[in-house]
Amino acid sequence: MTKRFTYVIEHMEEDEPDSAPSSLPQWVLLEYKHMLSFAGEGSTVIFNHLSKSSCSALDSALSEGINAQTKVSDYTSRKSVASHQSSSLTLEELMKSHNIGKERICLLDPKSPIELSPNDGDGTFDWFLFGGILGDDPPRDRTGELRTMGFPTRHLGPVQMTTDTALGVTKMIVKDDVPLNSIPYIDRPTIQFSSNESVEMPFRYICKDGQPVLPDGMKRHLYEDLNRGFDD
Repeated sequence: MTKRFTYVIEHMEEDEPDSAPSSLPQWVLLEYKHMLSFAGEGSTVIFNHLSKSSCSALDSALSEGINAQTKVSDYTSRKSVASHQSSSLTLEELMKSHNIGKERICLLDPKSPIELSPNDGDGTFDWFLFGGILGDDPPRDRTGELRTMGFPTRHLGPVQMTTDTALGVTKMIVKDDVPLNSIPYIDRPTIQFSSNESVEMPFRYICKDGQPVLPDGMKRHLYEDLNRGFDD
């Protein structure tokens, strides 16, 4: 039986008013696009609690491509990306619209006493909820806002991941039946641009061929951002 899960990203970045023509920065779009690749065909990713203008910007970016150079990550094939929904509902409204109760939703919480395991994909949960997009260093406890709602919780280990990585790890555990400690990781990798230009990423990533699995286009974005910092 094919496992079909829904991954819900409760958007927690500061957003622009609905009147703004485009209110999601490039790095957010890159990570959100990467989530569709990680989740894979047959799954759904819901980006929730966005402003209406951000819903439009995200839908456009995900349907048309972020730019001409950006492709779906080669970590999965182009045909295997998940479907997505963009929503401006509250989480309670979203749950009601899908007729799903809290007991069927797993909140990925770094403070949970229980590790996510392949058994959690065998009928225990239908939705996996992430408080993101994250990426603070040091991390802020944004998941605390969701923790008070009383969802069952699981953790993904002691090291902070980017939200797209957390989704990818969750999918590998609950859909591919790979235990958490069997997934190859790389912590705080240094992204090298040249012999004298590099940036350290303060997170845990899935590792492939000795390199972190980044969103397609992210390395270029980091390099451009680094150069903008030098120019300021």
